[in-house]
Amino acid sequence: MSTAASTGPGRTFGVMAEFDGPDALVRAALQAREAGYRRMDAYSPFPIEGLADAIGMHRSWIPWIVLVFGFIGGITGYLFQVATMGIWYPINVGGRPYNSILSFVPVTFELTILFASLSAVASLFIVNRLPQPYHPVFNVERFSRATTDRFFLVIQADDPRFDAQRTGEFLRWAGAREVFDVPE
Repeated sequence: MSTAASTGPGRTFGVMAEFDGPDALVRAALQAREAGYRRMDAYSPFPIEGLADAIGMHRSWIPWIVLVFGFIGGITGYLFQVATMGIWYPINVGGRPYNSILSFVPVTFELTILFASLSAVASLFIVNRLPQPYHPVFNVERFSRATTDRFFLVIQADDPRFDAQRTGEFLRWAGAREVFDVPE
């Protein structure tokens, strides 16, 4: 098994396998999933249909966060206008009621969009753990080709079925071009 240069007796993050094409990567990810591996990640220079399902990614909870914060923004905008125009500073303009729902629509809509979009950006950063200037996969020199023409599958060491030797052999059997240890 090829190993990346390790700085001391550090722990292993996992085992990385390099594949030549997207089909080989998806096939290996499906085989790893069927073999019982659950803690894995795939890296590709472009999106691959079916890869997310193959590595067992679950649906995100970000849409629910955006929906909830959108409702909070809309309710906040509406209640703020009711409080200011109807309770704190009631000014009768043109005989309209103090809590005119139709005149409150623009601000309510804008605050709904503002809260939803800010929560979407914040939750994307949190879910994706950004910014992340360092990741253990950067320790493998060949990983620099992940953005150009190579496809990588990493099975992490915290997977219950992980054994460095057997996992490396499994990835070779699954069609890996080369297999690397990934130090932390």
